Amino acid sequence: MKKPATNSQTTGTTELNQVAIQRFQNEIYAYYHAHPRPLPWRETEDPYQILVSEIMLQQTRVERAMGKYQEFLAAFPDLASLAQAPLREVLHVWQGLGYNRRAIALQETAKIVVQDFSGVLPNSADQLRGLPGIGPYTAGAIAAFAFHQPVPIIETNIRTVFIHCFFADRQDVKDSEIMPLVHATLDRDNPREWYYALMDYGVMLKQTHDNPSRKSAHHTRQSRFEGSDRQLRGVILKLLLQKPLSGKEAIFQAIQEDPQRLDKILQGLKKDGFIVRKGTKFTIAG
Repeated sequence: MKKPATNSQTTGTTELNQVAIQRFQNEIYAYYHAHPRPLPWRETEDPYQILVSEIMLQQTRVERAMGKYQEFLAAFPDLASLAQAPLREVLHVWQGLGYNRRAIALQETAKIVVQDFSGVLPNSADQLRGLPGIGPYTAGAIAAFAFHQPVPIIETNIRTVFIHCFFADRQDVKDSEIMPLVHATLDRDNPREWYYALMDYGVMLKQTHDNPSRKSAHHTRQSRFEGSDRQLRGVILKLLLQKPLSGKEAIFQAIQEDPQRLDKILQGLKKDGFIVRKGTKFTIAG
């Protein structure tokens, strides 16, 4: 895509004219309509289902989330069923997605919404940001995708599009520089489809160009999973989902790893609310 024309440069941000905005939107929409990308959460406007998808997609590839999305909704079809479920059951269904804290946060959100909002997910991004596991992007995404609100949001693929189109000759581009452009180009009549289109265009750019998001000041490489504490946390949880284990020694015996390291991980799992010790046995909390 050619860089859109501008009226002027002000305080380091690009000010677009209406012709440039329309041309930019047309190009993004043209690609989106020519290359449909069916995803199950795009087929619904149910706020709960969109909440589940957005939590699953945090730090997880689309393909992995797709493998669990329908299974999770089949097990917990609404906020009330998720709020009432034993944590063991929630973690069992979540297995394979990683970052298990998200499962606890999602269930805690369900409990709060059932208790404080009569089971209706708030449609305000500000209210959503106050719920466990929901940051600025996730709150804005739910507001846009579930409630059609024109809330400006930035995630990795959206960031890729704006860096590629507006900051091709720059490094260390800050989101604070991108956000005015997100505001200016937002399709306020159809924010849901507009963001889907931007995301798909960003995926295409990553496949066909040297990843533009590396020019972002916020770009970081994901830490290695194999052999990490995060992997060992998952291994311990998988063991305890099968059955409680008597004492640390049983866990040390089942997992051939430094006992001091495992002990530290066990303490972290207890602190985070994943596991409890009942008598001599470790088991899943709840």
